[in-house]
Amino acid sequence: MNHTLTLLLLASMPALHAADSPTPVEFTVKLETVMKHDDDKFHWFHPRATAFPVTGQAEPSAVMTIQKHLIISDYYSGLHVMTRSSPSVPWKGPTLPPELDWRPQLDGVTISVADVTPGWHAPTGKVIAIGCQVRYSPKGEQLNDVKRSNQTVYAVFDPKSDQWTKWQMLELPPDEQFEFARNACAQWLVQPDGTLLVPLYIGRNAKDPASVTVAECRFDGTKLSYVRHGNVLQLNVVRGLCEPSLIAFKGRYFLTLRNDIKGYVSVSNDGLQFADQKPWLFDDGTELGSYNTQQHWLAHSDGLFLVYTRRGANNDHIVRHRAPLFMAQVNPETLQVMRSTEKIVVPERGAEMGNFGACAISETESWVTVSEGMFMKDSKQRGAEGATFVARVLWAKPNKLTP
Repeated sequence: MNHTLTLLLLASMPALHAADSPTPVEFTVKLETVMKHDDDKFHWFHPRATAFPVTGQAEPSAVMTIQKHLIISDYYSGLHVMTRSSPSVPWKGPTLPPELDWRPQLDGVTISVADVTPGWHAPTGKVIAIGCQVRYSPKGEQLNDVKRSNQTVYAVFDPKSDQWTKWQMLELPPDEQFEFARNACAQWLVQPDGTLLVPLYIGRNAKDPASVTVAECRFDGTKLSYVRHGNVLQLNVVRGLCEPSLIAFKGRYFLTLRNDIKGYVSVSNDGLQFADQKPWLFDDGTELGSYNTQQHWLAHSDGLFLVYTRRGANNDHIVRHRAPLFMAQVNPETLQVMRSTEKIVVPERGAEMGNFGACAISETESWVTVSEGMFMKDSKQRGAEGATFVARVLWAKPNKLTP
């Protein structure tokens, strides 16, 4: 990052000084099992949800996107959908809308979409699902054979008509740094004026270490359009920075960033210009221990939270220590995780759970959604069932930040 720009950013931001820890925000967790599936053909994977209001109904409805992991690494089906008319009734689905299915090509290549996160866009009354386009060989291998094939794509759901659109590509500037540009497994934001802040990990190709920026976009109810992007965060360590997730809390914006060695965090006043990233630490100064795995946010009006996996939880038998799922409050001044607030929101049962989602649902609850990845030989013996979970985070006090 440019040294002058770094100094300007830090000068414009509130000082990240040692401070008294925020008051802990109380919550309990109700763990629901949505479905179970365990065979040698596929695993359900990447469940992520969003809520939307329904006229005349006190509780919101919800839609959850989910895909089949087809056993080969990072090989996914078309996007399936589950729906729930309110948090108090069972889920329906999964179903596969034809608009969200694979697109077979004449040369045997399959075009699909992966790593999707849906979200509610209140100004237009639509749900936008954002993810990344993937080209698969007949053997299920990810291809990088076509220029700008690794790009951000989106589909739109209209709750009134109960219809999805086909996938569309987010058109980005012709700069070389956007040859590879993914919003994948990433939380994005809708601003009060209806614009979107969409975090991307970008690069000249799929092999170079990736960098992160946040793009401001407009949405007119049909098309998502790029407006501008902020500064670029870089880290030339293994695969760089990827799978960024963004949240707003008390007038500032927070990014959590995946890296193969350790997770990172950054902060911004405007959601576009971010300070240099710093490693995730507990408030006792020790490393968080989350690595090569995504982290996500939840925000309550009284506190900021991180959901993550980490080492040091009697979980050395889990690939990349990707279970259990923890949730803890973050000190927004020091950018450290408050160790005393850490709770397990989804327990470890012998399966990995690093590919998950987190979202606000209502004033009373937020959700963490995840499926058990049955990739280890002893997963079943340890108790895993290929379950898809919704961990309902029930707030003790109303959350005034809900959509």
